[in-house]
Amino acid sequence: MPAAPHTLPAASSAMTPALIVLVLTLLLGIQPVTTDLYLPALPSLTEGFAAPLSQAQLTLTALLLAFGTSQLVWGPLSDRFGRRPVLLWGLGAYTLASVGCALAPSMPLLIVWRTVQGAAMGAGVMGARAIVRDLYTPEIGARVLSRGLTGLGLIACMSPSLGGLLSDLWGWRYALTALAVFGALSLSLVALRFEETVPRMNPLALRPATLFATWLMILRHPTFLAWSALTAAAYAGLFTFLASSSFVFIKVLGLTRTQYGLVMFSASFAYLLGTVLCRRLLPRYGVRRTVALAGVLTLTGGTLTGVLALAGLHNGWAIMLPFYVFMLAHGVHQPCGQSGAVGPFPQAAGAASALNGFLMMITAFVVGGWIGTRLDGTVFPLTNGIWFWSLCISTIAWTLVRRYGDPRRP
Repeated sequence: MPAAPHTLPAASSAMTPALIVLVLTLLLGIQPVTTDLYLPALPSLTEGFAAPLSQAQLTLTALLLAFGTSQLVWGPLSDRFGRRPVLLWGLGAYTLASVGCALAPSMPLLIVWRTVQGAAMGAGVMGARAIVRDLYTPEIGARVLSRGLTGLGLIACMSPSLGGLLSDLWGWRYALTALAVFGALSLSLVALRFEETVPRMNPLALRPATLFATWLMILRHPTFLAWSALTAAAYAGLFTFLASSSFVFIKVLGLTRTQYGLVMFSASFAYLLGTVLCRRLLPRYGVRRTVALAGVLTLTGGTLTGVLALAGLHNGWAIMLPFYVFMLAHGVHQPCGQSGAVGPFPQAAGAASALNGFLMMITAFVVGGWIGTRLDGTVFPLTNGIWFWSLCISTIAWTLVRRYGDPRRP
C-alpha cells in the first residue's frame, strides 16, 4: 500500500503537512500573483508610458521567457546544492526586482525589471514541483500538488481583484508594489521554517556532460513528453486568456478595471474547484482516466467559447460561462501533468521540473507574441485561441497521455 498523502520522510518530520502545503501554495502562487495582479493595471500602465501595445505585451512575454529559461539553471542548481538555498536566492532576487518594477521610470526599464522578476520566480515554481517529487510518489504527488494548486487558486482569485482595486484607487505602481510584499513574505517563510527536502545532493549535477546527459535522458522519455505536451497545451490555453482578456474586457466590452478583476476572480475560482475535483477523481479513476475525463470538459468549454462568439454573442457572459468549464478542467490537467512529468526522475527531479516548466513557458511566449499582433478590437483572438487549444489539450489527453502517461513506465 502507498503511504498516506500526508506521510513525509523521517528527515522532514519537523515540517508538518500543513506547512508543506503552505510553502507549496506560496511558491506556486508566485506565478499568478506576478501575472494576474498585474493584468488590470496593464491598460493604464500602457497609457501612462504612452507606449505601443507591443511593448505592453512584452512586459508579459519577456517575463515568461525569462521564467521558463531560468528554470533550466535553477533545476540543476537545486539538484546540486539543495532546494532551500535556491529558493532563498530566487525569492530574494524576486523581491528586489519587484521593487525595481514599481519604481521603473520608463517602459524599457520596466521590461528589464520584469525580465529579472521572471527569472527569479522560476526558482520558486521549479522548486515547488521538485519538492513534491522529493517527498512523495508520483501518484500521491499529484494529490498533494493539487492541494498546493488549490492554494494557488485562492491566490489567483484574489490577485486580479486586488490589482484592479489598487490600480483604480492609487495607480498601477501600487499594484506592482504588492508583488514586492508577496515576495518578502514568501522569502521570510522559507528562511524561517523550510527545511531541505533533497534526500541526497548530486555533486555532478552541474558538470556539462552530466547535465546534457540528464536533459537528453529526460527529453527522450515518452512519459515526460506526453505529460509535458499536456501541461504546455493547457498553459497555452490559459495564457491566451491572460494575454488578451484585459484588452478584450476593458477596451472592447467596456468593463472597469475593478469589474475585470472580478471576472478574473471568477475564472480563478473555477480553477480552484477544478483542483478539488482532481482530488475527488484521482482515487477512483487514476491519473490517466482522470485526465481523459477532464479532456471532455476542456473540449466542451473551448468549443462553446468559440461557437458563441461566431454566433455574434459578444458579451462577458457568453465568454465566461463556457470558459469556466475550460478552467475547471485546467484544475485537473495541471497537477496531474506536472506531477506526471517529474514522476519518472526521482534522482533528477529539479532538472525534470525545470524542463517541464521551460516547455510551458516557451509555448506561452510564442502564444503571447501571436496575441500581441492579433488584438484587433474584437473578441475573436481570445475566443478562437481558447477553442484551438481546447482541441489540442483534449487530443493529447486521449492519445499521448493514455498511451505513455504511466509514471512507472521505464
